[in-house]
This record gives sequence, structure tokens and C-alpha cells, in this order.
Amino acid sequence: MANIAASVTVRKLRTTGTASPAEVLSAADGTDYIYSPELAEVPARARFYPGSEIEVIVEPARHERPAHVVFDFDGTLSTLREGWEQIMGPVMLRAILGDAATSVSAAARDFIDRTTGIQTLVQMQGLVRLVRQFGYVPEADILDERGYKEIYNTELLEMVRGRLAKVEAGRLERTDFHMKNAVALVEALRSAGMKLYLASGTDVEDVQAEAAALGFAEFFEGRIYGSVGDVNVEAKRVVLDRIFRDNAIAPQALVTIGDGPVEMRETRKRGGTAVGVCSDERRGFGANLAKRRRLIRGGATLLLPDFTDLPTFLAILGI
Repeated sequence: MANIAASVTVRKLRTTGTASPAEVLSAADGTDYIYSPELAEVPARARFYPGSEIEVIVEPARHERPAHVVFDFDGTLSTLREGWEQIMGPVMLRAILGDAATSVSAAARDFIDRTTGIQTLVQMQGLVRLVRQFGYVPEADILDERGYKEIYNTELLEMVRGRLAKVEAGRLERTDFHMKNAVALVEALRSAGMKLYLASGTDVEDVQAEAAALGFAEFFEGRIYGSVGDVNVEAKRVVLDRIFRDNAIAPQALVTIGDGPVEMRETRKRGGTAVGVCSDERRGFGANLAKRRRLIRGGATLLLPDFTDLPTFLAILGI
């Protein structure tokens, strides 16, 4: 509270700074909280549901079965874009360094880790700032966020299309790019009468096409959302706001399942259940502990490595 009030008063120049209740509430509206930082740093302190690999961060307050479930796509249901960090990292380094060579890879890796799950265009805005910060590229040669996004997307989609071509040719199966038990999960939730939503930081046309190619689109009945090329429109935030605006629901009726901190934060702010997926995208099952820290700090209330222990997870949700 003191920090939020100070953020208001410090900007009032040549006057005694005061913070009215309205100003404090307005400033707090856009504030992101870091949850359970001590637990996030120490995996040995993890508590699990008996006989499962489902980690309990905060005991879910279940008073009714959830009616609306929001999914992230990449890294949660799909592994089609596995390896995107290894593409974005070099794109950032080339953009920042130009033809020079230096040790800025740590800055790029840290930025990628902190911004996982937000739309690519916003990540590229951060890249522009990093390019200027390090100062290796002449100002006249610095691209804007759309220019850098085009370079990144070109390289990423080359990888994605190569993988889909193998599926179409019968050399690989759709399920080779599914997180373990992902289809069984969405089938169970739909059969239980829940409305399912897919919200991604990927461009909306691409996430719709990839969801269809992997056999997920039918479960969401048109409720698939992604980036629309406007940095002021965050798909995950828009979807959550729409659910509460269009439906008279209690916060406990909302569950979000994803592997990024963005959807965790936005769900926790609204009082819903934020389920983090610490997915190992390369294998399609098992845990990637590098994701655990950022998901807990983002606000996850439950953590699972994949959807192997489906009966226990459904029981936690009251299904």
C-alpha cells in the first residue's frame, strides 16, 4: 500500500504530494504482485496432493464446480512451438549486437523468461529498448517492434511449418505435439458442461490454424483468441474480462490452465484458480523446474508437470 501511494505522490511536482483513495485504487489496478517468492526459490519446500505430482501452492477455495476454463496453448496443450526461446534468443542478440560480439545473451535470456506468455509484439517492444540500451547498433539501423517481430516470426514459422508438413505426410502423428493427456483433459471438461476458451500471445490466425491442425479447435467452439497486432490488447486479459462481463459467475467458477506467468497473474487478480503447467515441451511430459519459479511468482495456486494424473486433477476441480 505504501509503495502504491508513493508511486502517486512522487509524480506530483512543486506541491506537497498527497494520494487520494481514488488515485491509490487507480494505481493499484495495474499493479502486478509477486506471490510466494520464498517458496518459488526452494523446490524442496513443495507440498503435493497425496500420491500425485500435483503441487499445492494455495489450497483451492472450491465452493462450486468451475463453469469456465481458460487454456493457454503453446506449452500447455501443444508442443508444436517447442524451442521458440532458442529462436527468439539469437534474433535478439543479432538485433542488439549488429556485427559485434559480446556477452549480452544473459540479458536476452532473462527478458524472454520474464515475458513468457505475453504477446510477441510487446516482447519486441522490449527488444527495441534493449537494442538502444546496449548501443551497438546505429540509431538509423534500429527497427521498430513490428520489424523485429517479422524477423522472429519468419524463422519460427519455418520450424512450425516443417513440423506440420511431417504430420500431413504421415511421418509424425498429431499426438507427437500434444502435451500428455491434453485431449483427455479437454474432453473431460467439455463433457462436464464447461465452456472452454483458448487464449494465446501468438497471432490469432496462427493459433487458430495450429489448434485446428492438432485437433484441439473443436473443443473450444470458436472461443480461440490471440494477438491482434495491438500492444494495448492482451488476449488473455480480454478473455478473462469478457467471461466476467458476460456471465454472472463467482470467481471460484473460473479456472485458467497455462505455463506462463501472464495468465497466472490475470487469473489470481480476479480470484480464480490459476493452474500452472511446468511442462517439459521437448518430451511432452514430465516437469521443467525452470518454469516452476516464474509460475509461482506469477500467482499459480496449483502446479502440475502435465495431465498424467487426470483423475486427481479433475477431483480437485470437483469433477
